Amino acid sequence: MDLTPTPQQLQPAHCSDSEWALRCQLADAYHLVDYFGWTETIFNHISARIPGSDHYLVNPFGLNYDEVTPANLLKVDLAGHKVEPSVYDANPAGFALHSAIHGAREDVHCVMHTHTTEVSAIALKRAGFGHDDFYGAQLTGRVGYHTFEGITLFADEKSRMLSSLGDKHILVLRNHGVAVCEMDIARTFFLLWTVQRAAEIQCTAGAMAGDNVALPGAVSQRCADLTAQLIREDDFAEKFFNAMVRQMRSRQSRRG
Repeated sequence: MDLTPTPQQLQPAHCSDSEWALRCQLADAYHLVDYFGWTETIFNHISARIPGSDHYLVNPFGLNYDEVTPANLLKVDLAGHKVEPSVYDANPAGFALHSAIHGAREDVHCVMHTHTTEVSAIALKRAGFGHDDFYGAQLTGRVGYHTFEGITLFADEKSRMLSSLGDKHILVLRNHGVAVCEMDIARTFFLLWTVQRAAEIQCTAGAMAGDNVALPGAVSQRCADLTAQLIREDDFAEKFFNAMVRQMRSRQSRRG
């Protein structure tokens, strides 16, 4: 008999059903980033806005991504300070990038930031992301670039980061990494996955001899427009996210 508590049994009495569902999905997102090997040890954040508020859920500083649970996620304000008691510490400095985007973009409810080897390599290159492969084409016209100013700690950089992002949903932090943002967790994860795949393919192709087959701009733009249309559909990204969670849990259970 399996006596493992269900997520519902672990829900604190003071936590609404809608917030708990958000916490469960955000914990899954952290676990997926760990599962795919996109973590940077205890660093970086995935943040999600609690609907109808200026409060956000984010990982406790010092925990690995696979240690994040719905219950230990921190609730913070735009400054990254805890608004509910927790035995865990917040990392206000590391929340600077997220707070800038959340505070300025009403259309954004989730921000994911990574430093994978492939993404960081693209961020280092002057040309940035190419748009000639299947995934890179989907990023056409969707990427902003922000000049590196050092570790993202200081409030005065926020306005410049927002100017670099504009109305886009992907911000390449030059010499650093990437931040992606969307209207919910599932859509943001799908966008991060697409960005990561584009970076992997571009890095691999760049290491191979021979010229790439260039795509006409109209073709790559059409790919980007079609992807944006799919993301706007209510269940497309949700189906993708849930499938990845099932895959992760299935493989983990077989290993266990």
